[in-house]
Amino acid sequence: MSFTETTTTSWFSRLKGALIKIVVGFILLIACIWLLFWNEGRSVKTYRALVEGAGLVVSVDNGSVDPANDGKLVHISGPVKPVGVPEDDVLGISADGAVGVNRIVEMYQWIETSKSETRKQLGGSEETVTTYSYHKEWKSNEVNSNNFRQSGHDNPQKPIDDASFPVKSATIGAFSVEGRAVARLGDERPVPLTAIEANRMGEAVTLGKPVSTIAGQAVFSFNPEDPQVGDIRIRFERSDISEASFIGAQRGSGLTPYKTTNGRDLFLSDAGLLDAPAMFDAAQSENTIITWLVRVGGLVGIFVGFAFILSILGVIADVVPFIGSIVRFGTTAIALIFTLLIGPAVIAIAWIAYRPFVAIAVFAAGIAIAAGILYLRRGKAAATTPALGRA
Repeated sequence: MSFTETTTTSWFSRLKGALIKIVVGFILLIACIWLLFWNEGRSVKTYRALVEGAGLVVSVDNGSVDPANDGKLVHISGPVKPVGVPEDDVLGISADGAVGVNRIVEMYQWIETSKSETRKQLGGSEETVTTYSYHKEWKSNEVNSNNFRQSGHDNPQKPIDDASFPVKSATIGAFSVEGRAVARLGDERPVPLTAIEANRMGEAVTLGKPVSTIAGQAVFSFNPEDPQVGDIRIRFERSDISEASFIGAQRGSGLTPYKTTNGRDLFLSDAGLLDAPAMFDAAQSENTIITWLVRVGGLVGIFVGFAFILSILGVIADVVPFIGSIVRFGTTAIALIFTLLIGPAVIAIAWIAYRPFVAIAVFAAGIAIAAGILYLRRGKAAATTPALGRA
């Protein structure tokens, strides 16, 4: 099920859009430059907090709580025992022995996809041919059909949402840990629903449709073999974990985030039995990965910002489409060059602000290398001159 729409945008309308892009481009530039600068500070503060924590942490036996360690950064590990049974308090589904239970709700909905092809016209106008296609599928996120290009494909509002239900707490020996922190570490596996449980769910929520069980899921539909838009299916997953390791501030018999001297909250958790050094190494690696992801994202944002600012040149040149293509190729190259100049410069300035000694060392090393290369080149030139004189 699809239809095709052809739209034409005049050259003046494209100019107006390009002017708006300039404003958006400058906003994007400022935001991404700030993001790159902030990211270097975040990375350094996190690194220093982890180094501080690694030097302070005390690994303790989980069999007893020593009051002398109250307020200190401690490391514990061992078997996990959930306190209580996690339960969906609306639908009544529980998972004995788990540290959490998750409700996943899917609705049968219309999905819109589109494919566009744009052609530049002589005089600077632009013709776009867009084909919109519609199909139905089960989706957990609610698809807003109000934005669909073609009417007649209406999705109702999702009557019940996804939800997570961790235990209130879990114990590792004599220590207590907040349930949600433990549930995040668990392995997810399905909780097959019985017909009795599905019927009880049908009584708990009013969806206006009969309920049946298919492959361990509760399906609310008049004909599950031929679902209609608005039909609902619900499944559950349990979170299980046998052993875990935590690093945090000891408060009584519980663990809470530890406040480092630079104001960072330190609370580490991992599934399995890990020693403190391994947990800090993993946290440092995670910090490095996040730093590089944000750097790449910031550089991409700067490139897009420059591309938006320069896009008006391509629109102006599109009066003759061939020339417009050449200009856009050039502006893309310029945007890339500006990005490679501005992005690393911002990161370098941030290093000077947050890591002055490291920055000075890097600059000194760079100057030393450059001086060495210059010295070697002059030495070669001096050795070559007498040889030429004798010739």
